[in-house]
Amino acid sequence: MSSLPRYNPDAGASDHERLSGLIDFLSAYIEQFHGGYARLLEYDGKRAVVEMGGACTGCALAPTTLHGWIEGTVRQFFPDIQEVVGVQGERELP
Repeated sequence: MSSLPRYNPDAGASDHERLSGLIDFLSAYIEQFHGGYARLLEYDGKRAVVEMGGACTGCALAPTTLHGWIEGTVRQFFPDIQEVVGVQGERELP
């Protein structure tokens, strides 16, 4: 059995807590298999800012991971979100 956590959203939690939990869940995979991580930095109900670090820093595939996988999954649980932005340090990902 996998040591990865299971994402079970708490219906009583705030949207910020649920989104943070979802990104932590996705980050567990990234950490275990790729050596990088993703963390929720900001969320205002319409826009999420996600920090990508570790092995994701400088990786040419970081924008694909952010928009293709993290953002795609986030939109399944938060269909009203308008934008998911990734940052690495002070730099915004394309």
